[in-house]
Amino acid sequence: MEISIAREKERFGANEIEKTKISLMRILVERQDPSSKEVDDSTLRRFLRARDLDVEKASNMFLKYLNWKRNFVPNGSVSPTEIRHELEQNKMFLQGSDKKGRPMAVVLASRHFQHEGGVEEFKRFVVYLFDKIFTRMPPGEEKFIVIGDLKGWGYANSDIRAYLAALSLVQDYYPERLEKLFLVHAPYIFMTAWKIVCPFIDQKTRNKIIFVDKKSLRSTLLEEIEESQLPETLGGKLPLVPIQNT
Repeated sequence: MEISIAREKERFGANEIEKTKISLMRILVERQDPSSKEVDDSTLRRFLRARDLDVEKASNMFLKYLNWKRNFVPNGSVSPTEIRHELEQNKMFLQGSDKKGRPMAVVLASRHFQHEGGVEEFKRFVVYLFDKIFTRMPPGEEKFIVIGDLKGWGYANSDIRAYLAALSLVQDYYPERLEKLFLVHAPYIFMTAWKIVCPFIDQKTRNKIIFVDKKSLRSTLLEEIEESQLPETLGGKLPLVPIQNT
């Protein structure tokens, strides 16, 4: 009983520290970019946590995000017409949620190929995905789950520039959004690409990436996701729904 009370006090103290630092951060960012007034506290909190509650570092990170968003998504959102090549590959699916209600995306990596739209279109595609996911967030939730199915992945699917671009978006502009990334059916040759990308992944993000062994695939996923919410391709009951149809 005493331990639980102590933990509660500790959590309360941590929350008060965060609230104070959010207020300080808001003063800093609004002074440099008035558009920051439109941003809620939960967004500032994510950037704060990504920089271990360092107000100055979090403010700089957030201001870079605002500048990037204005330039990269000038209309506020990405139109399907801007990511035609990506959508044609029919590789990203969005449906279901984990046991805590966090929305879930599934990517079939063997359907990804480089195309004339290049890495810029791929980055717009990732932003399009994130925006779709965020509209499915239940109240009070901020994170999502991704299952990357690497079955059938080969060198023709390898796209290091795209992987690094997605990584940069997650770490620099959408911090504290990814809860877990499950990588399933990873072939041995994928590890060649992984060794190139891995050094660019910060430790916080790396801790969220889980390679799932084939023998424990179903049991591992069922720890986090109900069978009714798993896609049929992974032993569940949900048919895959292309992201453009959600």
